[in-house]
Order: sequence, then C-alpha cells, then structure tokens
Amino acid sequence: MTPDHDQEDWLRVVFAQSRDAYPSSQAPIDQILTTVRARRKIRRAAAAVASAACVLVLGLAVPFPKPPHSAVGPARHPSPAASPTFTPTTSTVSVRVAEGTTDSRRWSVILEFHRTLPRGYPLPDGAPGTSLLCQRMFIGGVRIDHQGGPWTDCQPVTGTDDPSASGGMGLWGLHDKGLTGSRLMVSNPEADVAYGVVSLSDGTRMKATTVTVPGTAYRAWAAAIPNGKTITTVDQYDAHHHRLSHDTNWR
Repeated sequence: MTPDHDQEDWLRVVFAQSRDAYPSSQAPIDQILTTVRARRKIRRAAAAVASAACVLVLGLAVPFPKPPHSAVGPARHPSPAASPTFTPTTSTVSVRVAEGTTDSRRWSVILEFHRTLPRGYPLPDGAPGTSLLCQRMFIGGVRIDHQGGPWTDCQPVTGTDDPSASGGMGLWGLHDKGLTGSRLMVSNPEADVAYGVVSLSDGTRMKATTVTVPGTAYRAWAAAIPNGKTITTVDQYDAHHHRLSHDTNWR
C-alpha cells in the first residue's frame, strides 16, 4: 500500500472518530415552525392595524356629498353629526348657526366666541370689551367681508352675556353691500326668540331656528335669500309660536 493510501485511511479513521464523538443534532423543526407561526401572527396583526389606520384617514379625507342643486335651500339647524360644535383653542368656542344651498352654492353662518381678546385684534382705545364675538358668513366657499381682514364682522363684548350683542339684524352678501346676488339674512335676537320666518315676494316662507353658542348667551338665526328675490316681511317667534316682532323694512 502506498503512503498516499495510508494517509487516506488515516484521515477516514480520524473523521469517523470525530463524527462519533460529536453526533449532529436534528434541526429543531417544531421550534422553527412555532417561531414562523408567531411571526406570521405579528405581521397579520400589524397589517390589520395599518389597514384600520388607512380606513380612518381615508374616512376623514372623504368630502361630504354635495346636496342636489335647487334654487332655494331652506335654512336648517344642522344635525350634531354633520355640524358639531368645535373648539379651535381652549379659549374659543364656535357653533354652526345654519347652512344650506342657494343659487346652487353652499352657504353657512358660524358664531365664534373668543373668551379673551385674540392676539392681534385691534381693540379701539377706550372701547369696552374683554372678549370677542365673530359672525362668520360664507357663500360659495367665500367669507363675506374677507377683504377687511380676519376680524371683520367681529365685535368686542364683555364676558359671556353682553346685552349689546343682541337685537341686531342684517342682510349680507358678496356684492353691493348685500343688495344684489345671493344674500344672507342674519339675526342676533333677544333670548326669548326661538325662530325667525322670512317671507319673500314669490310666496316662499323660510323658517330659521335660533342657535346659541354653548356656555354663552350669544345666539343667531340665519336664512339665505336667492338672487333676484325680494323680502316682504321678517317675523320672529317665541317657543310657543307667539309672534314677537314684525318687520317690513327689507323690501
């Protein structure tokens, strides 16, 4: 036998001894499968959370469906789900007074109460007021009087029950000081007024419910007047349907 063959036989013997001394173990199949199953459950749970988050985000991003076009959208008190009271800051509370459609355009009126005078609000020298009440009116997505800056249609008031903020009524619009085009009739009535009724020359009667800013005595009702329509009367009623005022000065 050649030296090479002797070396090969020696290597075989050494290898066999090493193999017998350190037997190989079987792969931990059960442990591996358990780990894989656990990881699958974690991934599935993570995917479910991600899917739920996507649905939530998409749900918030979906716009409200547009209502059918009509010549006149009667003023209505918005449902809590569609138009909830919201608080932009801890010192501000707002409420949507009314909304609808007029001349195929969306409109809305919001009362916004600032418990303290906002930074940047130019309170006139000597003028009373510790708070600010703003009336935000929109037609077709455009805020009425926006050209005057962020504080137009706002008035300083003292606290949450300033009587100077009650008793007013106005006709507002985007053109000619509210004399033409789509307009909004907005009243800031006394406490006993539950709703207003606006009658037009074509026989249309629109009822608008009074809405109050939560935690305050500030209130309003609003109705939209279509372009070309003329107001004949504006009446206000209490909760028992007794007429409290009758105004014919808007013709």
